[in-house]
Amino acid sequence: MKVFSHTHEFDYTWDEVSTANWRKYCPWNHESSHVVAVDTLSRNLDTSTGILRTERLITTRQPAPKWLSPILGKVDLSHSYEVSYVRPGRAAPIEKSTEPLHLSDALSSPPHGQAELVTDLPPIKPLVTMTSYNLTFSDLISVRETVTYTPSTDDPTHRTHFEQQARITAMCGGWKKVRERIEAFTVERFGQNAERGRAGFEEVLEMSRRAFGQEREREAALKTQAS
Repeated sequence: MKVFSHTHEFDYTWDEVSTANWRKYCPWNHESSHVVAVDTLSRNLDTSTGILRTERLITTRQPAPKWLSPILGKVDLSHSYEVSYVRPGRAAPIEKSTEPLHLSDALSSPPHGQAELVTDLPPIKPLVTMTSYNLTFSDLISVRETVTYTPSTDDPTHRTHFEQQARITAMCGGWKKVRERIEAFTVERFGQNAERGRAGFEEVLEMSRRAFGQEREREAALKTQAS
């Protein structure tokens, strides 16, 4: 087994990154031409925790090297299954609220709709976790990838920390040299895709910030005209 690891700091807030993540493979990304399709299989929101769970099928086109053709054949389309969890953050607790409570770990609401939140509720760091594994050639190679997005430790208000890890295991019986070569090739491919993915996602983040900025300006202008 070989492991590929990569980290990066994006100069965008976690809200921007977690939102733009759903548009990662849109036309704004000029580095994602190998991604043929992204199909959403299911999406569920846990109202008790606020966690959004999404399952997707990712289809890519990346031909294997010629030396692997006798083993893999000429199939150039690959499918992978991805499940992601988006957990919203919780800031420092608010001491008092005039709204009824909805937190399971808060005190019971006092009479007349007045409520006091438990003051020792710990803050929760917002988190995006994405785990994927290959469906194509899964009997020959196992690729398990985990990606996380969290607010940067150094500047959580303005930057987002990205972490990626992939565990690659070739399963070719007793062909040790073939296994090692397949694993080494896959790690190298991951490195190339990681660099392209970072550059492409930067494009999406930049365009998203610009588009949302223009929309906010338009809404502000409409409000000014209405008043």
